Amino acid sequence: MQETPFCLRVGHLLLYSMSDSNTTDFTNPSTFILLGIPGLEAAHVWISIPFCAMYTIAVLGNVTILFIVKRETSLHGPMYYFLCMLVITDLVLSTSTLPKTLSIFWFNSREIDFRACLTQLYFIHCFSGMESGIFVAMALDRYVAICDPLRHSTNLASPVVAKIGLAVVLRSCMLVLPYPFLASQWPYCRTNIIPHTYCEHIAVVKLACGDIRISSYYSLSMGFAVMGLDVFSIAVSYTQILRAIFSLRTKDTQLKAFGTCGSHLCAILAFYIPRLFSSLTSRFGENVPLHFHVLMANVYLLLPPMLNPIIYGVRTKQIRDRLFSLFTHKGPKVFSWFSGSQTELHAELAGGMVLGPPP
Repeated sequence: MQETPFCLRVGHLLLYSMSDSNTTDFTNPSTFILLGIPGLEAAHVWISIPFCAMYTIAVLGNVTILFIVKRETSLHGPMYYFLCMLVITDLVLSTSTLPKTLSIFWFNSREIDFRACLTQLYFIHCFSGMESGIFVAMALDRYVAICDPLRHSTNLASPVVAKIGLAVVLRSCMLVLPYPFLASQWPYCRTNIIPHTYCEHIAVVKLACGDIRISSYYSLSMGFAVMGLDVFSIAVSYTQILRAIFSLRTKDTQLKAFGTCGSHLCAILAFYIPRLFSSLTSRFGENVPLHFHVLMANVYLLLPPMLNPIIYGVRTKQIRDRLFSLFTHKGPKVFSWFSGSQTELHAELAGGMVLGPPP
């Protein structure tokens, strides 16, 4: 049974309908039309202000973290290598959507080439999967640093980190590849209007007039399998971490141990909660207003790239102190103090367990 596209539910969208749309059958339309946020067209300029601010913060924050980690050799370790992977992923993920979104809001530039649409679709889902995989790798790093600290530098040496990063990239690239391939095979014989600000997978395939169950089922299974497996792996890692932390002898040491994981947990929640909510509303939220769904779909792509540099910049002492030293030129004293505090922390835990690099 054919599915009714979202755009046909909204009367004013018919103004964009293609000529001869009832009789023309084509596999690859030359262009799609992105409507922005249906129902909120009058507010596009105002909505663009927070979107642009979030994107600016994301770019400046993530580029700053990359600069600091590259410049400070004391940060050349597994935790910061994974953080750099996360930063690059965030930059690509936000840049793949927001410039086009702002062009719709500011210049009413709604057209997007069919191949460009499929490329954008691929980048969005590919780098979302990469980010999820990087969070698993970071959870592994925290697990080894806290539960087996004496072998942390050995178990997560640079070649091992590189192999983990390569595995994360290849997994996401290969699993997402069927998305644009299948989308390009469906006949789009009704309309080429996408009621969205970017080419989201489900929004695109729902425009097809053929049987799209393969795309729908594959997308759903990948979402649950990949994200579900990643969340499960993170949960297992942190279960072991919490058991190790609660076995420590003093409250002060426990708090210091919690501090090593706080930024990572905040970043995980900022990524998974909006994404889960957006995914569920797009598939099962028939009574959810379309403009709310589109807004949430934009938020889950913009919020983590904006928050991650703030979270890691504020909660990670090495990055915070290095950023401070760039403006005050007191870097050596700052890091001399940090080295002493780290030694003191290790001495406190000598009778039990030694922590990895604290934030």
